[in-house]
Amino acid sequence: MSGSRNKPNEIYLTRLYDADVKTVWDAWTDPKQVAKWWGPRGFTLTTHSKDLRPGGHWSYTMHGPDGKDWENKTIYHEVEKYSRLVYDHGGNDDRPPLFRVTVTFQDVKGKTLMEMAMAFENPEVAKQMAGFIKQAGGNSTWDRLAEFLTHEVSGKETFVINRTFRAPIETLYDLWTKPEHVTHWLAPTGVEMEFVRADIRPGGKSFFRMFDAGQTFEFFGLIEYVEMSRPLKLVYQQQFADASGKVSRHPHAPTWPETMLTTVAFASEGPNETRVTVNWEISGTATREELEAFIQERGGMTQGWTGSFDKLEEYLSRSAVRSLI
Repeated sequence: MSGSRNKPNEIYLTRLYDADVKTVWDAWTDPKQVAKWWGPRGFTLTTHSKDLRPGGHWSYTMHGPDGKDWENKTIYHEVEKYSRLVYDHGGNDDRPPLFRVTVTFQDVKGKTLMEMAMAFENPEVAKQMAGFIKQAGGNSTWDRLAEFLTHEVSGKETFVINRTFRAPIETLYDLWTKPEHVTHWLAPTGVEMEFVRADIRPGGKSFFRMFDAGQTFEFFGLIEYVEMSRPLKLVYQQQFADASGKVSRHPHAPTWPETMLTTVAFASEGPNETRVTVNWEISGTATREELEAFIQERGGMTQGWTGSFDKLEEYLSRSAVRSLI
């Protein structure tokens, strides 16, 4: 499958899930499970029929958050249990499929490596569809799968988001851990960030301020660094604070959990590409109201992190930034 990324008419995707192959396969093939994660955030799914075999089909409707329905009929060409699926995607009885998908599942020390190639008619169509998928939030499907699998395995509620950046892994790690870079991109769109105090090291604590360009609002936060394993992993706890640096609650959401744990994983996808995976979860105990607030806010988290990732992509494009690292 690794050679697929060299084909210009294909979009290639890889994810490593913290669940065994059978659990991941069942999540993909059991209609009751797939309904809990398939599709971009905000979408729901209704399966009408499913016949998982070569020549069989999966007929389903995607329900968009805007009320629009999307009818789909997947046609299976290859089904190798716990190993491989090949199918046509995006078609229905009244239209041809948009592309062919090949997805494989491989055990990696008890985890599952999922590799996917989406093959299009030509490179131009592949490029257009890559833009469409990004714009429509289609890649969040695989983040939702990660959240679903974590809940299936451990019962824990998490938020996951991925983005692949065109830069070496060492560069991405530096942009997450050097204060002079972090402040340029970490804040959501329309928000600025500055460190009041920066101590980015294991056991270190930073105090930061975020504000809008017009200085009409501001809030403060604390970051405590738990683990820094260059260039693969960064773990930190984050809390809201008042202007003096004392721990406080979310200024606009009193039921938001007091402490969040962020795990950032970096994975090379080639000499000049790095996939960043952010995993967010509640640190410590939480009330039912806090847990529900976290679950309900996944859409807002997606929007916020997407804005930050967009700013990071723009920051990476600056020649001056590349010369610094």
